[in-house]
Amino acid sequence: MFPESSDRHRRFAEEARAERPDLATLCLLIGAEADPSLGEAGLDAAQAELDRLAGLLPFGIMGARAWAAALGQLLGTRHGFRGQAADYQRLESSLLPEVLRRRRGLPILLSVVWIEVARRAGAPVYGVALPGHFVVGFGDPAERILADPFDGGRLLTAPEAELLVTGATGGPPEPAMFAPADPLDIVLRVLNNIRAWAAARPERTDVALWAVELSLLLPAHPARLRYDRAQLLVQRGEFLHGAAEMEEYARVVEAVEPSTAEAIRRKARAARARLN
Repeated sequence: MFPESSDRHRRFAEEARAERPDLATLCLLIGAEADPSLGEAGLDAAQAELDRLAGLLPFGIMGARAWAAALGQLLGTRHGFRGQAADYQRLESSLLPEVLRRRRGLPILLSVVWIEVARRAGAPVYGVALPGHFVVGFGDPAERILADPFDGGRLLTAPEAELLVTGATGGPPEPAMFAPADPLDIVLRVLNNIRAWAAARPERTDVALWAVELSLLLPAHPARLRYDRAQLLVQRGEFLHGAAEMEEYARVVEAVEPSTAEAIRRKARAARARLN
């Protein structure tokens, strides 16, 4: 039996604050939050699948391009990991256990599969959080050897990578956009995707709430998330709890944004009034 929500949150927080946070473990714990019936056995099975896939890579791979090609052959061609437009409409596309099962997902989750399989095999791999599209890099980041797991692992030319950035931002790419992504930044981006999915579905405030609560457990997160949580509590009918959190957040921002703090206090009063 999997632990209760408070225990899952404690485990997530401990892993996020570890000296070297494990990306796979954190993403699997997100999956367990979405589906508590997954259980420890389900988490272990997902880790074992990543190990199994890594063991299928050939020995003696040399060079970044060779690693990218080998991963593309194994995951993209042989095992069919890739994405399609419809995957953006499915919560499962942001949950690592489901992505391993379905072999479909969002670019960032498919990239997590690539990163974790490649890392287990000793590849020089890293994630690249391009605006609007996550990809995987190999070798020296300055060489920009990038593969797109959403497209089955197709290697990106320099102009193609720059076009992805320009299409998302409307401007030219900056060197920092191609830097290796920190594991905790990847996890926050995954949770942001889940929150965006839930925001488009007002009936799924349950998903939005646990996603924001996990985000708040990360060592670095936007302060605004505390207000977002308060709003979700009010939406779910927890008026007193939500109002109290709004007032606490108002105290935090009052020194720098007094008008914003007062607006939040008005919303807190309105939440309390809904009990009358």
